[in-house]
Amino acid sequence: MTESFRRSGEYENPYQGDQQQPAYPQQQHASSPVDPEWPPPPAYRPAQPSAEPVTVEPGTTVWPAQASSATAPGAPVDFAGFAADGSGSGAGHGGDTALLAAVPAGPAPRRQRNRGTVALLAAVAIIAAAVGGGTAYGIQELTGKDSVASSSTSTNVVPSAKKGTVSGVAAAVSPSIVEVKATLSNGSSTGSGVIITSDGEIVTNNHVISGASTIKVSTSDGKEYTAKVVGTDSKKDLALIKLENASGLTVATLGNSDGVQVGDEVVAIGSPEGLTGTVTSGIVSALNRDVTVSTDESQSQQGQGGGNGQWPFEFGGRQFNGDTGTSTTTYKALQTDASLNPGNSGGALIDMNGNIIGINSAMYSAADSTSSSSAGSVGLGFAIPINTVKADLADLRAGGSDS
Repeated sequence: MTESFRRSGEYENPYQGDQQQPAYPQQQHASSPVDPEWPPPPAYRPAQPSAEPVTVEPGTTVWPAQASSATAPGAPVDFAGFAADGSGSGAGHGGDTALLAAVPAGPAPRRQRNRGTVALLAAVAIIAAAVGGGTAYGIQELTGKDSVASSSTSTNVVPSAKKGTVSGVAAAVSPSIVEVKATLSNGSSTGSGVIITSDGEIVTNNHVISGASTIKVSTSDGKEYTAKVVGTDSKKDLALIKLENASGLTVATLGNSDGVQVGDEVVAIGSPEGLTGTVTSGIVSALNRDVTVSTDESQSQQGQGGGNGQWPFEFGGRQFNGDTGTSTTTYKALQTDASLNPGNSGGALIDMNGNIIGINSAMYSAADSTSSSSAGSVGLGFAIPINTVKADLADLRAGGSDS
């Protein structure tokens, strides 16, 4: 059995007097053979230029032991910075090689966010919110407790899955379109209307309710209400009526007719011939057409209640659906080829995002009172631009220009 002894006085034991095991035991275990090729520990501590950390792998940092002062040649070496138990690569070989003690890496420094970038993002968010608010800027108080849903641009009312489809527009907007039935002195009048407040304010044509003794309104869910006239403007063929004891109605979104272009696809919803919720589609055929209609109440009753249900108007020097009479007014209108028939008056002309862009007001049908062989739309319909309606709402709430 081979044993290895340290020469007395060759190395100082830094742990002398402590209860710990010396870093270099005087005698190895009998079962540990002496490796003659293993180098003895250095007589002096290796020079260390600085106590800078040495990173050996991610998450682990090794700090060399600090020397309190330079070690002179021949002086005892302080091995306090080495592993005291001789573990590491020197273990099992007489503890001849000591390892630098590994120090766990401290927490990674927190990365500070650039405050300038945060401020910029916040400013962008505020601007975006302002633009979004501008898109639905026209929230106007009507009754002091309700409001009109109005848009300065094109708000997407139709669900994204059905955007741009006639069926999507019909599903989204039909609940906001009503049928209007007026009882006249010489008969009755049937038209349509657009709900603009949840408590029952409805925009329609003046010629639909002019001279009416009673007005009944049916919503898309089959409910019937009695309505009263709030205000009329015969010069623009507009009227505002209000349902009695109504609440929770689906409000239409009023769009921006100034943004409409020729060729835009549109949908018309109304109650032609009393067929509630009829949907047709087409395009905008022209803009700013001069349409002339009668302002005479008796003329209105003759047109609406006289049997053929036609509302006379004049366009391009020609009269359609009868005589407009001597008391007339002219307004700018959108022209559409969407099929419009008697009963569509007061209904909605809608863009493909579900915004109301016009109130249907005049349409030409080749039918006459004696024959129905050529009845039906011939693709000549007109709608009052919705911006004209929005500009007139305040006057209509106050009774209208006819009061």
